[in-house]
Amino acid sequence: MKIIDSIATQAAAIAQLRRDIHAHPELCFEEQRTADLVAAKLTEWGIPIHRGMGTTGVVGIVHGRDGGACGRAIGLRADMDALPMQEFNTFAHASQHAGKMHACGHDGHTAMLLAAAQHLAQHRDFDGTVYLIFQPAEEGGGGAREMIKDGLFERFPMEAVFGMHNWPGMPAGTFAVSPGPVMGSSNEFRIVVRGKGGHAALPHTTIDPVTIACQMVLGFQTIVSRNKKPVDAGVISVTMVHAGEATNVVPDSCELQGTVRTFSLEVLDLIERRMQQVAEHTCAAHEAQCEFHFQRNYPPTINSAAEAAFARSVMEGIVGADKVVAQEPTMGAEDFAYMLQAKPGAYCFIANGDGDHRVLGHGGGPCTLHNPSYDFNDALIPLGATYWVRLAQQWLAQPRGAA
Repeated sequence: MKIIDSIATQAAAIAQLRRDIHAHPELCFEEQRTADLVAAKLTEWGIPIHRGMGTTGVVGIVHGRDGGACGRAIGLRADMDALPMQEFNTFAHASQHAGKMHACGHDGHTAMLLAAAQHLAQHRDFDGTVYLIFQPAEEGGGGAREMIKDGLFERFPMEAVFGMHNWPGMPAGTFAVSPGPVMGSSNEFRIVVRGKGGHAALPHTTIDPVTIACQMVLGFQTIVSRNKKPVDAGVISVTMVHAGEATNVVPDSCELQGTVRTFSLEVLDLIERRMQQVAEHTCAAHEAQCEFHFQRNYPPTINSAAEAAFARSVMEGIVGADKVVAQEPTMGAEDFAYMLQAKPGAYCFIANGDGDHRVLGHGGGPCTLHNPSYDFNDALIPLGATYWVRLAQQWLAQPRGAA
């Protein structure tokens, strides 16, 4: 493993910053303290910054030895926000704010990019510009979308943008990257079936919304099994059913809620259209009324082929080809997808290990994402930072458009 020496030397200090961020988690669009810390460190290292993009975002600008005169530029992105959940860990850097926790490792993502920023600013052994994107509100707020709306790519023109997420369960010291879809789209639906309530012993006098809703749920599964191509991935999960208040009363209405996940917008279009048809026609067949609401949240995260291949080559130069594996697509969602819709790039996984790195006082649960016993593996900081630095150096060293 070829870790950059100066990054390894500073890793312990950066790990302390990571633990400070972990102890003071902030939810989406509230990352003021975290943004202050990031801005202070970048400024300390002589890196010009721009603040307030996407509400609390920070962008650092590192010009190379040519002062950026060649016009080449690359973007590196880390997310900063925490989750609204209670931490079970009791070690010294556990969350100090009830109901808030860095359970997805964004504290570590921020730390890895800070470590890379420090090295890039100290050495500047490249031509062109590296934009360091510290993004708010990944966890449901669409911070990437908001930064783009605020002019991220117009104000900081870059050829490509790259992101990285820690991945528990993979052996530490490995990476995963692949071309094409790597994370799913995230969407929500809410359907209200309005029937006619009455006495449960006299069902013929009612229009039972519960029976209708049950048929609707089963009908949705035929969309996945019979309407889309078998080779196209798609998930429809009804996760909430709300109806009734008494065992002897047929209610007036029944509400369904849930999520839809896909790897393509074409499949998403199909599922949304067919869900609405199934819902409305099922209700009509039983003389009930239907309210159908479908909300699209994050699009699928789709890596550009050339950029994914380039990222893989950089990783192989650091850890060896046998430690860079294919990225198994997941139906989890990621708002870096918005950046990949606007720019070529790639989103990779860096292995977080199986949890053995956790210090005394960790919770009893597994070290998995969005788990109250999770903690980021600080051993990843020098590896992740080395990847960021080598990626930027090698990208800017190649001829424009070579990837």
